[in-house]
Amino acid sequence: MADRLERKVRMSPADELERARTRAETQAREGPVAFFEGFTIRTVLGALFVAFVMLPGGLFLGLVAGQGIGEAAEWVTIVLFAEVARRSFRPLSKQEIYILFYVAASLTSVLAIERGIAGGPFGELVWRAYTIQSTPFEGFAGDVPAWAVPGLGSAALAERSFFHPEWLVPILLLVLVEMCIRASWIGLGYALFRLTSDVERLPFPIAPVAAAGATALAEAGRKEESWRWNVFSTGAVVGLIFGFFYLAIPIFTGTVFGESLQILPIPFADYTKAAENIMPTAIIGFSFNMANILTGFVLPWEIVLGATMGSVLCQVFLNPILYKLGMFPNLELGGAFPTKLAVDMNFWLSVGIGVNIAVAILGISLIIRHVIEHRRHTRASKVSLAPPPGRGDFPIWWGIAVWGISTLILILLCRWLMPEFPIWMLVFFGLLWSPINSYISARMIGLTGRGVGFPYLRETAIVTTRYPKVDVWYAPVPVFDHGWAAQRFREVELTGTKLTSIIKAELFMFPTIMIASFIFWSFFWKGAPIDGGTYPYAQKFWPFYAQTEAVWKQVNLPGGAGDASAFQAVKPGIIAAGTAGGLLMYGLFAVFKLPMLTFYGFVGGIGLWPANTIPQLLGAIVGRKYFAKKYGIEKWTVYAPVLLAGFSCGSGLMAMASIALALVAKSVSTLPY
Repeated sequence: MADRLERKVRMSPADELERARTRAETQAREGPVAFFEGFTIRTVLGALFVAFVMLPGGLFLGLVAGQGIGEAAEWVTIVLFAEVARRSFRPLSKQEIYILFYVAASLTSVLAIERGIAGGPFGELVWRAYTIQSTPFEGFAGDVPAWAVPGLGSAALAERSFFHPEWLVPILLLVLVEMCIRASWIGLGYALFRLTSDVERLPFPIAPVAAAGATALAEAGRKEESWRWNVFSTGAVVGLIFGFFYLAIPIFTGTVFGESLQILPIPFADYTKAAENIMPTAIIGFSFNMANILTGFVLPWEIVLGATMGSVLCQVFLNPILYKLGMFPNLELGGAFPTKLAVDMNFWLSVGIGVNIAVAILGISLIIRHVIEHRRHTRASKVSLAPPPGRGDFPIWWGIAVWGISTLILILLCRWLMPEFPIWMLVFFGLLWSPINSYISARMIGLTGRGVGFPYLRETAIVTTRYPKVDVWYAPVPVFDHGWAAQRFREVELTGTKLTSIIKAELFMFPTIMIASFIFWSFFWKGAPIDGGTYPYAQKFWPFYAQTEAVWKQVNLPGGAGDASAFQAVKPGIIAAGTAGGLLMYGLFAVFKLPMLTFYGFVGGIGLWPANTIPQLLGAIVGRKYFAKKYGIEKWTVYAPVLLAGFSCGSGLMAMASIALALVAKSVSTLPY
């Protein structure tokens, strides 16, 4: 009777989400919890499958369309291995499925989404090779150190090959730095997890949802819930059709003819130049990527609304006003990309720094208030550091030691590469600032699900030293925020997976991703030019971000080049105004009791492209006004993420098929007979 009555009660999505989180918290906190090993031979095979089958597709897709293949890799890998295991009468455990989910997400993550660089760490070396030969770097390319990238005019760059002696030192440094960074976040992240989760018992509101996502993948892979397959397959069909027109045709035509035929413009249709006479410097465009609309289905309405308001207000309406006021000197009217670069360097970069400083101040104040309340309520109680039995824990000092050793290696490495750079700054950021900042961020994530960051801290610190060399921008200065890793360990705990499974997975993934990244980036770099017509996204965005990077890298150079090209990008007055404006806006939202998610969305949307935020808002409106009414808000809330996952899988599979044909064509075309 009680169950029947409970089913009749209609709960709001917020209540249902809170109830799910409460159940997950109760299950994780109360009663005996069994932990099992998730890293097995089947997850090893899954990692190899992702690295050598899915990763090259993600690399290609990033250069063509500026998007990753993460969701498709996760779904395809889990469904494939779950189906094989089911037919062999040895179904995958929840722990194995989570590790597969973890491995697929980690191996196919996009290194720099704004530049479309996926496919592992070697994409950074290709990016360096591109920038040093680009027009914005002409004035100081000779100052770029050889340990970062071979010098301008080198045969290693002319041949576009990593199989050259001059690449040996940059590759060895890349491997060493990547190894230290992974060891650093694992060690400090585990210590922060023990402190914030076991000792302070923070709720980590997003972790149960993320853990439930892995469970949902398991259910879909086992076909236990038919509605998931219906919704997922619907999204997959839509993704296949859309992917054919948006991705397959450009990929195929670019491979065969050397120039992509774009039925739907990539990355978006640019109307900035057409509106120059009426609204000069207004960044006007529209993205026809359907993924933006489906993303609007999933994201919270307040976040989407705030982000769209921020981007449209600042980039469309305020830019012409600021232009009339003379805030954009040295600006030559053109398309969206040169205009966006100019307005960012002259104004919006400093505003963004200031507003994010305001967000950081608000986050720190929240932490201080919570610490005071926590101490008040737990003053009489004793705090125990004893972890749950069988979870796979190890002494906290081991994690701190691993973090400390890896950080010291990075500090000594920077000292060796830059003997004239102030050693005190390396020690301060590596051994003092990074752990404090990581703890603040971990507590914010544990309390609100959102971290706290200090934007352009590394860049600002380097500028203030007046260090007159370019090498500092390529050195592994240890300025890190590992607070996110605390939630990663919390997700592992909620799935009943031993923590040692993640460490084993990372130890296996590191050499795997380095080898796969080296092989596939070598292949793609040797083929058609990255900034050519074969890769539409890279063709448009790489020059844009090369110009942005050149501004920072020469800002401290003595003489005309360094002083003239910086455009006075970092302006203390505007930064201060941005900080004050952010705090004032937060106060107004609090006074009028407006949704704080809208505030955070607005802050994040200030520097975004309206071409992307407008379609997301359209998707959110359609989802709220049509689909939520048709299916009910409860059903639509759970349908939308599965629909987006299916769409990502379908478009990703279409891209993979097109990329496979392109790879075959490239391989054949390079043969001498």
